[in-house]
Amino acid sequence: MPASLQTLVLLTCSNVFMTFAWYAHLKDMNNKPWMIAAFASWGIALFEYLLQVPANRIGYTVMSLPQLKIMQEVIALAVFMPFAVLYMKVELKWDFLWAALCMVGAVYFMFRNHS
Repeated sequence: MPASLQTLVLLTCSNVFMTFAWYAHLKDMNNKPWMIAAFASWGIALFEYLLQVPANRIGYTVMSLPQLKIMQEVIALAVFMPFAVLYMKVELKWDFLWAALCMVGAVYFMFRNHS
């Protein structure tokens, strides 16, 4: 599997874990002390790091650091939108599309001179 595809898959999986670590406690642990939510989030984040660190090491063999970062941000937005709508029950708005289009522009600028 090409390094860029490995990076994409690993970063997508890591972002699923991180999105849950950062935001699921707002729904699932809303009545618990923040310290309990923090420890639960750290437990989830461990799995995120076990995927994210190798993803970045693999990706860095074929991409620049800024390219890796913008890839991660696009993946984060792509994971966050369905999470927000389906899991957190946030109303889907046109602003999600506009934000995604801005990210497409950012990707263009980061990858346009890539050889």
